[in-house]
Amino acid sequence: MSPVPDRLLPEAVRRLAAWCGVVLLVTAVLAVGVWLCTVFESVVTPVLLAVLGTALLGPMHRRLVRMRMNRSLAAALTCLAVVAVVGGAAYVVVLALIETGGEILDSLRRAGEMVSEHFGAVGTSLEDIAANSKDLLAKFGGTAASGVVSGLSVVGSLIAMVLLALVLIFFFLRDSDRAVGTLRSVVPSGSGDLMEAMGRRAYEAVEGFMRGTTFVALVDAVLIGAGLLVLDVPGALGLAALVFVTAYIPYLGAILSGAVAVLVTFADRGWVIGLWALGLVLLVQMIEGYVLQPVVQSRTVQMHPAVVMLAITAGASVAGILGMLLAVPLTAAVFGVISELRARYAADAAPGPVDPA
Repeated sequence: MSPVPDRLLPEAVRRLAAWCGVVLLVTAVLAVGVWLCTVFESVVTPVLLAVLGTALLGPMHRRLVRMRMNRSLAAALTCLAVVAVVGGAAYVVVLALIETGGEILDSLRRAGEMVSEHFGAVGTSLEDIAANSKDLLAKFGGTAASGVVSGLSVVGSLIAMVLLALVLIFFFLRDSDRAVGTLRSVVPSGSGDLMEAMGRRAYEAVEGFMRGTTFVALVDAVLIGAGLLVLDVPGALGLAALVFVTAYIPYLGAILSGAVAVLVTFADRGWVIGLWALGLVLLVQMIEGYVLQPVVQSRTVQMHPAVVMLAITAGASVAGILGMLLAVPLTAAVFGVISELRARYAADAAPGPVDPA
């Protein structure tokens, strides 16, 4: 009678099975996490917005604290500053889009007509989209006006969400010095150092992304807006505002806003000026891709463009435009945690010094 082998499966198969089990477990945990986030969206969204706002405003708060200002007063001044800046910027952006929105839509309609003359069905589709935009907006406005209760409910929920996020930003800034102690108190004592390192790396990644993206968005909007003003393009301020807002959606936002700016220029200023606008957009994108983005990514976690595009797509499928805005910083935080784990396990696996004896 032949002896029974100790292991029925080869080593490679057992390792593959173990990795499959880990992947399935992680996928299940992520699916449950996403489902819980969608169920408690009214709570999760303000928290995420508050984290992003805290990451963006943290340097200002720390500078005020270093000036020996009370932490609560520093947090309150920081929140008042962000209300003034964001409120003023939102007012300028909305005003610019309202004043120039009609010109932009008319130019897009003319661009669709021009493209339809040369490219047929593609141009006709663009023309239809541009021509129906005003009707769609009018219908949306009429629906919102007719349903006053639902409209007020949506506006009220948005205002409540923004106010809750602002209050959370205040508390996060004021109590940021206690974050490490709180984290250590809720995790096992043996893993306190690891959890602290992971939390710091994730927060640094989000902080670097927010500051870098804001800087890149501002540079793109100023350069493209100034170039469009020089070219005498109608709605230049509105297009610059569109560039600034869409810059928070990496890659995809720049493509969309640049395409709109070029189409508007082609339709209103002709082919020559349109080619100049195309060259301007491409030049700004090259400056962003080869100068600004490397500097920004060198201070945070580097992510491949394919990973960014997949994260944006996943975020859009889960939470629409808000998901597109939140997907990349959350992915940056995840990559920060992964890089910290890799660094720690690589250090633990490295062989120690050899005894010469």
